[in-house]
Amino acid sequence: MRVELVKSMEWNHVSDMISAVKDDAIGKRSIKILQVGDVLFRVDRYSPKSNRTFKIDTILALVPVTSRERIVV
Repeated sequence: MRVELVKSMEWNHVSDMISAVKDDAIGKRSIKILQVGDVLFRVDRYSPKSNRTFKIDTILALVPVTSRERIVV
């Protein structure tokens, strides 16, 4: 998962992260990765707007957010 985090950071992608949270629950967040270490990584969250640090081993999925552009003619 660390490799995917580094790629997302290098490409400056906004991603949806699904991770394990307290009490065996699952959480989903829209994030932009700021820094990746060996065990932890730092993100800028979009809702609510704040910087947070997470453990890499709590990530269940990381999906880049893509936007479709529509052309009006």
